[in-house]
Amino acid sequence: MKLTRPVSWFLAAFGAWSWVIWVTFTNNLFKDASGLAFDNGKPTAYLWVHLTLAAVSFILGTVIGVIGLRGVLGSRRTKE
Repeated sequence: MKLTRPVSWFLAAFGAWSWVIWVTFTNNLFKDASGLAFDNGKPTAYLWVHLTLAAVSFILGTVIGVIGLRGVLGSRRTKE
């Protein structure tokens, strides 16, 4: 399957964006002082659900980003 260059760049950017957003969210989650993430120092269901969402998003973002990066590199090789 061949990806067009714009689609490849979009996928690579999506992968990078996914990492930026979810790393920021995870850092903010651990700094949470509202009591949603931790109850007297113990992790809550809110924390576990959002950590699971972050982990899945890291995996999907990485896979999508790698597909995009491979598409970009592949399109450069065929142009030369």
